Amino acid sequence: MRSRDHAGRALVGDAPVAPRAASRLRSSPAPAGVPLVVDLDGTLVRSDLLIETAFSELGRRPRSLVDMAAALSQGKATLKHRLSEPVDFDPAVLPYDDAVIARIEEARAEGRPVYLASASHQRLVSAVAEHLGLFDGWFASNETVNLAGAAKAAELVDAFGEGGFDYIGNDRADLPVWARARNAIAIRTPAAVARRLSALAPTAEHLPHRRPTPRTWAKMLRVHQYAKNALIFLPLLASHSLTPGALVQALLAVVAFSLCASGVYVLNDLVDLQDDRRHRTKCRRPLACGDIPLVHGILAVPLLLAGAALVAALVSWPFMGVLAGYLAITTAYSFYLKRVLLVDVITLASLYSIRVVAGAVAIGVTPSGWLVGFCLSIFLSLALIKRYVELAARLDANQPAPANRGYRTGDLGAVAALAAAAGFQAVTVFALYVSSDAVQGLYTRPDILWLVCPILTYWIARALMLAQRREMDDDPVVFALRDRQSLVAAVLIAALAVAAI
Repeated sequence: MRSRDHAGRALVGDAPVAPRAASRLRSSPAPAGVPLVVDLDGTLVRSDLLIETAFSELGRRPRSLVDMAAALSQGKATLKHRLSEPVDFDPAVLPYDDAVIARIEEARAEGRPVYLASASHQRLVSAVAEHLGLFDGWFASNETVNLAGAAKAAELVDAFGEGGFDYIGNDRADLPVWARARNAIAIRTPAAVARRLSALAPTAEHLPHRRPTPRTWAKMLRVHQYAKNALIFLPLLASHSLTPGALVQALLAVVAFSLCASGVYVLNDLVDLQDDRRHRTKCRRPLACGDIPLVHGILAVPLLLAGAALVAALVSWPFMGVLAGYLAITTAYSFYLKRVLLVDVITLASLYSIRVVAGAVAIGVTPSGWLVGFCLSIFLSLALIKRYVELAARLDANQPAPANRGYRTGDLGAVAALAAAAGFQAVTVFALYVSSDAVQGLYTRPDILWLVCPILTYWIARALMLAQRREMDDDPVVFALRDRQSLVAAVLIAALAVAAI
């Protein structure tokens, strides 16, 4: 009989043999029947724990990329061991697949033993198994063995015999396991893998699952956020430079910023997976809920950024420089700045204002200091309202302050006061602009612009009141684009600007 030491290595007599994967099997007699073995990544959960833990580590310590590269050079098992103790890992919020859970419960109802077998590290696999309480044991990778492909197949055959188990998997690495199982059960298999599985096991069963739709991809890319890039047109309108050539340049600039922003949104979602799953609305984001595989998100990032660079090159090299600055700042925000008290909201306001500068550079005009100052103030107010809404939601739900932010729930009043101050500062900047000499050369009736001030004051005050009443959207900018009164205010301001020309 083969026994195991504390490291999971098989022992024959006193002589150790080749390292073995980690496992924990039921100590008492297992139920009768053919065991059902379930894969973890991409099968039981609509995610990949190696990718999750890697981005979690990068989010906390970007410099750990060097450490991860060094670990990977020693083998994938070493890398998984290096990432096996993530600070924010919580099996309770993972996106479990309902069809797989149903099949597990069906097997248990039939009296069959059920085991979890994963290439993920034993610390993560054991945490998932303990949380669900559905398994008679588990198999997993350890510091020396990566339990994937043929290694997993050999481990399961050693435990249950050739053809002595049914197996649910999802990807190419599961083909050697399916080949040695009694019944092959698949879910979310790529087309190429499904063809190979059909040739290998013609009777293989494919469980139902949700497939990504164009709407799912649009949600991941945050297409609805592209409206924010309308700020690029502000210099075109404010400088009265509305010519066909300038309009084309501005449109190209909008496309470049949209692609770049989508790339950064996806990167940010990869870094914030665990935190998003605990959020009342962000938990529905496609990567967080598993509607789109994480590897697809990873592939989308360089493609989107490359597309942004190509379009930016069609505008001008100075514009590409501004876009590169935007990318650098927003990436720094994703990995570090969003955790720094108040620096996060100043960074958000700056990212909006950079769009205005980019619009000016795209059409070859000097950015207006008045316009940039106004944008910095009003978007700082909106960023602070966004933080207020997040803190208020946690306070109302008796939850602690978010771990990835520098704020506490007790800061709610101060955040509201700062949001109001920044918003009314924007009104002051606009009033100073209207009374300056700069406005005289652009408008024949500049006094009409004074009427914009009460509209702005009303809109900012109303946004603050709605946030206080818990009626504000998580993103005030998105709220403004959907709110009827906000749209009416925007139309009135545009009409006043036209009347003043």
